[in-house]
Amino acid sequence: MKMYINGCEYAALSGRTADNINPYDGSVYDTIELGGREDFEYAAQSAKKAAAEWSEVPLYDRIKIIYRFVSLLRERASEIVAAMVSEGGKAITEATAEVDCASNVFEGFAEAARNQFGMTMPLNADPRTQDDVLFTIREPLGTVMAVLPYNFPVELYAHKVAPALIMGNAVIVKPASYTPKSAYLLTKLLVEAGVTPGAINIVTGSGSEFGKWLEETRLIDAVSFTGSTEVGASLMRSSARTIRRTYLELGGNDPFVVFDDCDLELAVDEAMGGRLWNAGQTCCASKRFIVHHSVKEAFTARLIEKIAAAKVGDPASFDTVVGPLVSVKEAVHAREQVEKIVTAGGKIVYGGEVNGAVFTPCVITDITPNMEIARDMEIFAPVFPIIGFDSFDEAVEIANGTSYGLASAVITQNIKTAMKFAASVKAGTCIINGSGNYRSMQQPFGGYKMSGMGREGTADTLAEFSQQKTIVLKKVLA
Repeated sequence: MKMYINGCEYAALSGRTADNINPYDGSVYDTIELGGREDFEYAAQSAKKAAAEWSEVPLYDRIKIIYRFVSLLRERASEIVAAMVSEGGKAITEATAEVDCASNVFEGFAEAARNQFGMTMPLNADPRTQDDVLFTIREPLGTVMAVLPYNFPVELYAHKVAPALIMGNAVIVKPASYTPKSAYLLTKLLVEAGVTPGAINIVTGSGSEFGKWLEETRLIDAVSFTGSTEVGASLMRSSARTIRRTYLELGGNDPFVVFDDCDLELAVDEAMGGRLWNAGQTCCASKRFIVHHSVKEAFTARLIEKIAAAKVGDPASFDTVVGPLVSVKEAVHAREQVEKIVTAGGKIVYGGEVNGAVFTPCVITDITPNMEIARDMEIFAPVFPIIGFDSFDEAVEIANGTSYGLASAVITQNIKTAMKFAASVKAGTCIINGSGNYRSMQQPFGGYKMSGMGREGTADTLAEFSQQKTIVLKKVLA
């Protein structure tokens, strides 16, 4: 797999490549180019030239091109699904759903763009504007760098690339090293659909080299990043040099709070769905299960019973619920985190075995609020740490006792309790009677505290990937 720049296949000038490994069976799925700063700079130069041409394409034509792309995407979905299963280990049912979601996201942004209105200021609002008419329009930022994570390489491609292109920007996609192929296929489809060559590009290569280049270049006008808080902080520092717009969707250690009046079956089902999707590799997945002591034992027993019935293994099998993690390295890291929890006093009551990249869902009890897992240890694996509580205030204190604040969930049959919790939790989203692993394309998705800055969603991202200009008709009403 080569890079795709300026409408053409492109090999790294260094000649360096790396194997792309299937995490389930360890086979080499593909070989990818390892780009360096010269390659990144060429992509940025190509994007800057193409941005002028692409921004001149009328909005209605850009929307037509996006719909043409969606049609191609649906026709060739099976190829992209196969890439996701092979390079990332994503269960085939989840990969299929993700491609369908990406199609809907592209369409949703296209429709929302038709209603991205400007503003007209009140007439004669102050003496200095007597008889003037002031109104705003939106213009592109220029070149947007979309930095993707490995866990949702297609859906998050859509959430970043769709609004950037629709608003007239050129885009450079930097996929995660684990999962570049699906993004490559999407990029080629966009050019085939009619996007100006160079207005959409994909570059692969060393994350550290890419980061150093990004610190130095002045060709990038905005960065949209989904990934770790550590890397997000680094991107903010590099963006400060050129006052580059930076949008960050970062980590989370999201609380799932179960009160004593819960529907127990609902609580367990939502906990399962919220944590097992994508083998637990989801930023907004529920990661801390804060359960009232009166129902904690029953919740744990029923959770183990249902987890035991979920098939773990081959992501290409349609009845697999939990596929492998994205790599053996990530599985080993997750197991090391679990061992730290046990050393601190936690007790594994189910699962936690590692076989290659496959991580058996793990339930851990005896977790206390002062443990690292109850605060800032984010585990990207299907791990269920269960923390008990007695009072509403204690539940809120535990839920908020983290540096993160992406999503949250509360399970209760009392709407007053639910709303009081939703108002008290420090998180960008609160789902009542459902898992925090929830996202709508219209929703302003993003977090509080160290979970990031900016919001992704139809109205929000279109605004963030454009800039306002005020036009004044001086004394036109005189």
